[in-house]
Amino acid sequence: MVQTLSPSSRFQMHHHRRYLPAKLSHPITVFTLLWMLVFGSVFAWQTNSFDLIQRLRRAVPPRRPVPNLRPFVFNLTDFGAVGDGKALNTAAFERAVEAILHLAKCGGGQLNVPRGRWLTAPFNMTSHMTIFLEEGAVILGIQDESCWPLLRPLPSYGHGREHIGPRYGSLIHGQHLVDVVITGHNGTIDGQGQSWWIKHAKKLLNHTRGPLVQFMWSKDIVISNITLRDSPFWTIHPYDCTNLTFSSLTILSPLHGAPNTDGIDPDSCQNMLIENCFISVGDDGIAIKSGWDQYGIAYGRPSANIFIRNVTLQSIISAGLSIGSEMSGGVANVTVENARIFDSRRGVRIKTAPGRGGYVRGIAFRNLTLDNVRIGVMVKTDYNEHADSGFDPRAVPEIDGISFEGVRGRGVRVPVRMHGSVEIPVRGVKFKDVTVGIGYKKKRIFQCSYVDGRVVGPVFPAPCEELDVYDEVGRLLRRGTWRNVTGEVDDDR
Repeated sequence: MVQTLSPSSRFQMHHHRRYLPAKLSHPITVFTLLWMLVFGSVFAWQTNSFDLIQRLRRAVPPRRPVPNLRPFVFNLTDFGAVGDGKALNTAAFERAVEAILHLAKCGGGQLNVPRGRWLTAPFNMTSHMTIFLEEGAVILGIQDESCWPLLRPLPSYGHGREHIGPRYGSLIHGQHLVDVVITGHNGTIDGQGQSWWIKHAKKLLNHTRGPLVQFMWSKDIVISNITLRDSPFWTIHPYDCTNLTFSSLTILSPLHGAPNTDGIDPDSCQNMLIENCFISVGDDGIAIKSGWDQYGIAYGRPSANIFIRNVTLQSIISAGLSIGSEMSGGVANVTVENARIFDSRRGVRIKTAPGRGGYVRGIAFRNLTLDNVRIGVMVKTDYNEHADSGFDPRAVPEIDGISFEGVRGRGVRVPVRMHGSVEIPVRGVKFKDVTVGIGYKKKRIFQCSYVDGRVVGPVFPAPCEELDVYDEVGRLLRRGTWRNVTGEVDDDR
């Protein structure tokens, strides 16, 4: 070992020199030891530096290459944006949209939003436009509601959902558009809805809160590979649109204290795919709608041909997946496949009432998993929230053709509760291959009233007596009994 000696120790070293090997005094040997010391120090420094660089790389991942999805590509900073979370970038977004507007005949343009926090007021997209959110990019909605424009009520609703009169627009908005894409490397759109929720609870808002993303009367819309969180109101609300694909989305809001923050609400939309999404929100995970009472009946646009697959949903306040209650234009031809609903108040819920009109028919659920859900499947026909007193109570909806095949569950308090009525019977129900572990012993845990349909093959727990029972090869074993028995009710919504 080579030690570094202080000046006071030199005499001691000289005094004991006879104990050192003779060869150590040779100049070449001393030089060799000094060279080894310098080399070892450099090697240790390089190793430590490499470790430091590796740690820094892990802390700030390198920028992933951004694909060019349009003929023309812009960066948000090209238009003067500053991503510090404080500077307001509305004008930069608007200038970018204006630049892409003029490229429509050339295939449109792509706006890259780089890593950073980009505060903005609401802005409109244009046709043939792609917004690409890079990893670490966050679009922040301004919390000052005076910066959010007021829009006319939706024609199929008559007025705002929460207040009579106009409604706030969405953070990202578009009307009469075609070929619009919002995608990225899992960047985020953050509505910063906390202030909206508090003001709503304190009744300080005079207009209906706005969604996070809303497209109206548009077609060929794709939203994929991003996170959307903390919307003031419904998160994604396509209205009267066709040809939509929502894929690989994460949608989040607090499970409590974030009212009406539905995940995805198709409203009078047709030809739609929702797939590979994780949704955990303060209201319905997915809610399919088509207008409200007499206004929706008059507008007359159904939601139809919707395919939902490979989704995970959570809603402690409401349901993983709902149809209605605003369904006055009709809902038809909906398939839900490979859906998991966990830690929720309800799994699947269809809700309507006299005065809604419209219909719910041709709805198929396949491979549905319910994990710690209070009510697994629920149909409610007295959900009496009306637009105003002008609804016609004689306008009753039709519910027909709802099937469930391959349902598994555990910790479910009430597997099925379907309550029709004299005015609104529930017809054409089918259950096949159902096994649900119950988490609460009740006398009638499979509850039905004014329901007809069939059970095919083994179903656990035992189905209600209103349903016909068939074996696996289609032979009738028992005819159902039409009854009006509501049984125990532990959830009035």
